[in-house]
Amino acid sequence: MTDTAAPARPLWRAIWEFPLVALLVAAVLTAGTIALLGWALVQLPLTLDEQWGGAVRTTIAVAVLFALYKLVLRHLGERKHDDLPLAGSLRDLGLGMLGAFALMSLIVGIAAVLGVYRIEGWGGLSNWVPMLFAAGISAGFVEELVFRGILFRWVEEFAGSWAALALTSALFGLAHITNDNASWFSSFAIAMEAGVLLGGAYMLTRSLWAPIGLHFGWNMTQGLVWDVPVSGNEVDGLVQAQLSGNALLSGGAFGLEASLIALIVATMFGVWLVKLAAERGHVMRPWWARRKG
Repeated sequence: MTDTAAPARPLWRAIWEFPLVALLVAAVLTAGTIALLGWALVQLPLTLDEQWGGAVRTTIAVAVLFALYKLVLRHLGERKHDDLPLAGSLRDLGLGMLGAFALMSLIVGIAAVLGVYRIEGWGGLSNWVPMLFAAGISAGFVEELVFRGILFRWVEEFAGSWAALALTSALFGLAHITNDNASWFSSFAIAMEAGVLLGGAYMLTRSLWAPIGLHFGWNMTQGLVWDVPVSGNEVDGLVQAQLSGNALLSGGAFGLEASLIALIVATMFGVWLVKLAAERGHVMRPWWARRKG
């Protein structure tokens, strides 16, 4: 990524395109749209059951937010950039999902070897629809749009890549503190393992598709495949499994995300992605440093 001096602009435009102003505008528009959607979608006269009705509402919400990004958000700020390009989207989504599957399966495998994870039989997949649409599609798209597409992007433009990575990772962990069975350690673990991993994927690809794929694949693999609680929420997976033993290894009731296993393995992978991004010149200097040339 190269830093180029911006041409002279009118004062109003310089203010409008200032990174923190762009961040504020994007955040207000997104929060307002989500709030409006939350009200409007409840009014839909759907004749489906609760699970499939939720799936339809999630699909509509994601489509509206995608349109908001493509039509408005990507045009904000001084450095116009489309974080949701259609070209290469399926490739990056697929790589993200495959990477998450491999990573979470490795974590589960280590937990099994250490005796804190045990498969007891086949599961029922009774809640696969809400899992797929709420914990998968909705969480993967909406959370990545907010944390990487808005917060990371414009904090980075103002304070640089390292500040953006640190701040968004911390906020991402903090956002999970109210989850069922959460603790300050589980939020710290998510900040490190998921915040660095997803931030590193965004830095490396300069697209939201890989982080969305990672986020989606992470939740689906641990929940629907391996029957591990997803960020503290109990699920019914393809297999019926049990976590037991030392909570530092099993993550306790919160799940493997709060374990030392995931903290070490996923954070190391995230650091590797960040290292690749730095080696490829994808690190941005702070706004004031770029102005000095």
